[in-house]
Amino acid sequence: MSDNNPFGSSGGQYATTVQYGGGEPKLSLGEAPADLIKDTTTAGFAADVVQESRRQPVLVDFWAPWCGPCKQLTPQLEKAVKAAGGSVKLVKMNIDDHPSIAGQLGIQSIPAVIAFKNGQPVDGFMGAIPESQIAEFIKKVGGKNGGGNQVAEALAAAAEARGAGDAQTAADIYEAILEQAPETIEAIAGLGELLFEAGDTEGAEAILARAPEDKKDAPPLAALRARIALAAQAASLGNPAEFERRLAANPGDHQARFDLAMIQNSRGERTQAADNLLAIIKADRSWNDDGAKAQLLKFFEAWGMTDEATLAARRKLSSLLFS
Repeated sequence: MSDNNPFGSSGGQYATTVQYGGGEPKLSLGEAPADLIKDTTTAGFAADVVQESRRQPVLVDFWAPWCGPCKQLTPQLEKAVKAAGGSVKLVKMNIDDHPSIAGQLGIQSIPAVIAFKNGQPVDGFMGAIPESQIAEFIKKVGGKNGGGNQVAEALAAAAEARGAGDAQTAADIYEAILEQAPETIEAIAGLGELLFEAGDTEGAEAILARAPEDKKDAPPLAALRARIALAAQAASLGNPAEFERRLAANPGDHQARFDLAMIQNSRGERTQAADNLLAIIKADRSWNDDGAKAQLLKFFEAWGMTDEATLAARRKLSSLLFS
């Protein structure tokens, strides 16, 4: 349990809660998992990495038994994670047994270590690096002291508030984090997403502008920018009923199918949008210079690499391209 956490909001009660009474706000947390280091599988990745990273940063070590540098790096990683006192967790994934996640993340060589925060990959490195650099990386990702843990706890509370449909409480928490730690990318992205989803695109763009120059291309921020750009593009297309009518008359009208996919994505119909672009790819890869595939990859960027719609559509795309 963490006392005297300066981040919080008024309102909702969650498994990770932010409570205000007289005096300073505190985070009231459930029991933290005792295991800092574990192995995972493709099936366990969502729980062990994506969900757990909403509580605290998680490092994923992608390795294989035949990889010599992996045998050098992994023990050093384990030692450094233990020395960090719980500021991060380490999850190990054997890519020989479980290759799909590494493929989806674009990992082309190992060892590779990817840091996840708040459900998203945010940083990483490849190759066996010295122990001193591993320690610096963990400090960067997990925080040099308890402040890093407090931010992680507050981000987890915001994520739970969002999951419960309490957008106002989540926004309050993100704002409180940014008052104390203005360079927190997850809070910038989270608050920007809430504003965008509430229809305040201008406000979302203003929040994005607050990101430090050297972090403006961080994956969560790039994903939000992609969502904003896609929504603007879809808004200019008009009534989806017109494209549905054109497709009913001519299923080979790829432009109508493409435009319909754009509108479906803007309405949150991700599976339908992906399926329409995949239908174009299947019918005619050369259409619009393979424009359907290029647009689908933009969708993946906007949705996030670990989003269920992204994972499902990637599998379908791979089947089309390599069958």
